[in-house]
Amino acid sequence: MEILISEAMGGESLDRLRESFAVACEPELWRDPVGLRERLASGVRALIVRNQTRVTRELLDAAGQLEVIGRAGVGLENIDLTAASERGIVVAWTPEQNANSVAELTVGLILALARHIPAADRDTRAGHWNRHRFTGIEILGKTLGVIGLGRIGAATAAKARALGMEIVAYDPLLDSDSLRALELRARILPLEELLAVSDVVTCHLPATSATVGLLDAARLSLLKPTAYLINTSRGTILDEAALIDLLGRRGIAGAALDVRAEEPPAPSPLSAMENVILLPHIAAFTTEGQRRVVTAVCRDVAAVLRGEPARFFANFPLPRR
Repeated sequence: MEILISEAMGGESLDRLRESFAVACEPELWRDPVGLRERLASGVRALIVRNQTRVTRELLDAAGQLEVIGRAGVGLENIDLTAASERGIVVAWTPEQNANSVAELTVGLILALARHIPAADRDTRAGHWNRHRFTGIEILGKTLGVIGLGRIGAATAAKARALGMEIVAYDPLLDSDSLRALELRARILPLEELLAVSDVVTCHLPATSATVGLLDAARLSLLKPTAYLINTSRGTILDEAALIDLLGRRGIAGAALDVRAEEPPAPSPLSAMENVILLPHIAAFTTEGQRRVVTAVCRDVAAVLRGEPARFFANFPLPRR
């Protein structure tokens, strides 16, 4: 068996991959690290994962024939990239294929929070007709603070700009003279200033040692009482306990979370809060976005196994063992 897939995946690109290679798709294997290790030790040349499989140094020690890891998605925090690189294993990923899907959901969450759509829906289904209770705000002229102006953050900013929002951004890799900021007409600000001036804050950062806990109690306290907070990136960047406290004392107007520090999360007071939207990490899950993701990762895995370079790689395009 040449290719092992340890999470749920399907589509035409996967079917085409099966025409040229021996593929085993075991969507629940990510739950069994011992079983996964045994499977990799059997001579697997390629492993394809999403975000739930933990590709650790110990796991890679057992994968003596592994040439390429395909990550169907944008985050790499579940893969020990250093260990893979030390072993000469290509790590292919999909850094831009689902960016539009995430950006569209983020804009949808902005509108849903501003107009109280989920709460009004639940209330009306319960038999009420409380028109004035759900008076919302327009987003025209409001300031959107984008934390992380990468592909997804930039796509979100562009869509919000088209809806009439003003854009400010925090990104340690950019300044106000950067081409991306100029194209989006975005002011680059220090994080604390962004939090203080924004009407809506949206997070688009990877999970790294520098971003874990970035939005702590002190920084969250800088938000306006009328502000909304959205996180469709990684749950670990946000201090959830501090957010719960802030929401409980009306320190901000509401929040929308597609990601959590622990997934699936434990029971939380957030579930009972009317001004909070909770989703099960679905920002990238559109038909079109997932088709692009699976197509790209299957194409690169196939290329590496044929001795050709990967197009989207996080370390190097060809194996180094």
